[in-house]
Amino acid sequence: MKNALLLLITGWILFSCSPANPYAASNKKYKAQVKELSKIMSRLPADSMLADSMKIPSHWVGTSNFGLRKPGYVIIHHTAQKSCEQTLKTFTLERTAVSAHYVICEDGTLHHMLNDYWRAWHAGNSKWGGITDINSSSIGIEIDNDGTEVFTEAQLNVLLGLLAKIKKTHGIPAANFIGHSDIAPGRKVDPNVNFPWKTLADSGFGLWYGDTTNVAVPADFNPVIALRIIGYNISNNTTAVEAFRRHFIAVDAKGALTEAEKKVLFVLMGKYL
Repeated sequence: MKNALLLLITGWILFSCSPANPYAASNKKYKAQVKELSKIMSRLPADSMLADSMKIPSHWVGTSNFGLRKPGYVIIHHTAQKSCEQTLKTFTLERTAVSAHYVICEDGTLHHMLNDYWRAWHAGNSKWGGITDINSSSIGIEIDNDGTEVFTEAQLNVLLGLLAKIKKTHGIPAANFIGHSDIAPGRKVDPNVNFPWKTLADSGFGLWYGDTTNVAVPADFNPVIALRIIGYNISNNTTAVEAFRRHFIAVDAKGALTEAEKKVLFVLMGKYL
């Protein structure tokens, strides 16, 4: 009895001395919003039928074949902020109107800020292929990086593990692991040129081109069409080329594609067809 009382007192002391959660208020808002959205999702479709514009059936018939919407893309970002704590604060202030599903700190700490099935606000005005509402079909991952730094080994190890779980859970194709710069060329440059896209592709997260030494590019090859086939928005071909370089050549550069870059683009086009 004496030992049990001692353990109880020790536990109470430890609990009372533990620091308060600085995100308690935003966590409360999170739970409240999930509860409100869940109410909307649980309403019967018949509740919203307009009696004055259609013939109402005598009985509502609900289908038994449905499920949650699953994300089909993963969009990788760098935070472009000074610290992980600054990013967490940004994502918990309502006035910023930005968020992500995951945040990976410099030391490898992983914050899962939003359920994968909810729609985060990370992509903004963007396009990939024929999709213009990227937020509704993707998972956003933010990596703590000011935009110029090399990504840490701890971050990349956590990222690879996270991507493996996401890919398995949601069945996301390898080609659908892309960057913010890819879907918003000219507007975004993340993740920066230090990001190891080849390492990810070697693990099944993204596509790569391999050795292009002996590749012969046809005389009628059209780089603009090739960029479009991959998924880039070619409404501004200049920025599309820059985004392509940032991802696959790992440089920030302007100007026309070099012959070597055309080889890379030609090989990649074949992989996306």
